[in-house]
Amino acid sequence: MKLYSYIVAIDSGFAPNPFFGYCTLACCKPAIRRTIDEGDWIVGLSPKAKGNKVIYAMQVDEILKSYSEYYKRFENKRPDYTKDKVYERGDNIYMPLDDGKYQQLRSQHSNGEQENLGVKEWDLGGVRVLVGRTFHYFGASGPELPESLSGLKVGRGHRNAFSPETINYFLEFIAAKPQGVNCHPTKWPVTDNSWKQEKE
Repeated sequence: MKLYSYIVAIDSGFAPNPFFGYCTLACCKPAIRRTIDEGDWIVGLSPKAKGNKVIYAMQVDEILKSYSEYYKRFENKRPDYTKDKVYERGDNIYMPLDDGKYQQLRSQHSNGEQENLGVKEWDLGGVRVLVGRTFHYFGASGPELPESLSGLKVGRGHRNAFSPETINYFLEFIAAKPQGVNCHPTKWPVTDNSWKQEKE
């Protein structure tokens, strides 16, 4: 088992998307999505300027090999701008077309109703979608890492060459934290409580 660590530059509930009972990573971090295996863990940290706190941690329970499969199976994660923010931040944004290509839906990665072709290519370059049933999402209230896990702090890109001891420290640390969605994302309207849907 490996542990992947990276910085969540923008924590908006989009990437990762921790809603509707699953934490998913369908956009951003293409290198991680191409190389990670089922059973591995990911931990996403806030930027150094914000303390490198834990935004989320998830175990990869399932890897979907295509965006078509994700689109068909996870309808509630398709973005919907007529509903609350929890729907608007959906990450299931690549609709399969008859020619085998994908259309980028209006989303956090589009230019309004228009596709953002550069971001689209970047996202699709990850090829696979990561799905976690076992996850801890802290958003704006992320805990600090203990000194024993300071090695998880990274700059650009990601890190996954951790010792078995560090991985065990991490698993003990995260097992003591509550699972599921524990707080709203860092970038979230204060008047919108739709993120609490997992707690109600």
